[in-house]
Amino acid sequence: MITYALTYAIGCFGLALLISLFRLLRAPGFPDRILALDTLVVNMIALIVLYGILQASGINFEAAMLFAITGFVSTIAFCKYLLRGDIIE
Repeated sequence: MITYALTYAIGCFGLALLISLFRLLRAPGFPDRILALDTLVVNMIALIVLYGILQASGINFEAAMLFAITGFVSTIAFCKYLLRGDIIE
């Protein structure tokens, strides 16, 4: 039963990932693209964690943590670039 639930959740997050990718490519402005990129990262983290649960592997959680840190730092860098025009002062 858990396999069906995980498969359904992976399908839903995969669909959300595709929609976020479409939004990233077709967004009208730079802030919308930053938000789409952040949503894309969150969906990717969910897919990595769900795949780790499905495979009963612990290494995927560490990969998801590294991906989350990278996504957070990139979102902050893009927002800082949007506000100030440069990242490093």
